Amino acid sequence: MIVGGIYSFNKGREVVEANYAAELGEVQQVLKFINSSVFKLKISKEKAMLGRALYDPGALNQAFKQSFGVLGWQSHRVKCDYPTEFYTADYQPARSVKGAFREMDYVKNGLGVEVQFGKYAFMVYNVCAKMTIFHNLGLIQAGIEIVPLKEFADDMSSGVSYFEQFVWDLQQRGVADIDIPVLILGITADPVNEDEA
Repeated sequence: MIVGGIYSFNKGREVVEANYAAELGEVQQVLKFINSSVFKLKISKEKAMLGRALYDPGALNQAFKQSFGVLGWQSHRVKCDYPTEFYTADYQPARSVKGAFREMDYVKNGLGVEVQFGKYAFMVYNVCAKMTIFHNLGLIQAGIEIVPLKEFADDMSSGVSYFEQFVWDLQQRGVADIDIPVLILGITADPVNEDEA
């Protein structure tokens, strides 16, 4: 895979390059290692793309998990104890909420990494909520969000969001006091070698 887009949210690029150069090198190593062509194995059943070969986000996520794991990155799960004191007197829950958690895909030395091949709302949530929560819990100081560029997302199931849309919205939103530095990496498939085509 290649990085085709870079966006520095709240000085994310500067902070990650200055304070997490070794970890950034490992992220780049993972991206170079994953050969995207082997993951174009999902045959679409969607009406607009019927029979078309698409990239399989689930298989891609597994490749990321394995590659990051080899380098010592670990997912980090935080149990959520949801408050109940805000229920009204008129509401009596049928059962309590148990087993809820938040999870960061990969954490190493204070840097959090999320890989997102899903809906747009998850990208925004990762950068504008989840990373702040993990920072407030003392688990990360900065983050990297890896998302597909539009041309890559176009070769996945419909509804997968993309780098260009995400960056535009972050630029329009601006940076808030609670936001942490996040480096946004837009990735795409490996270039096709003409000899192999």
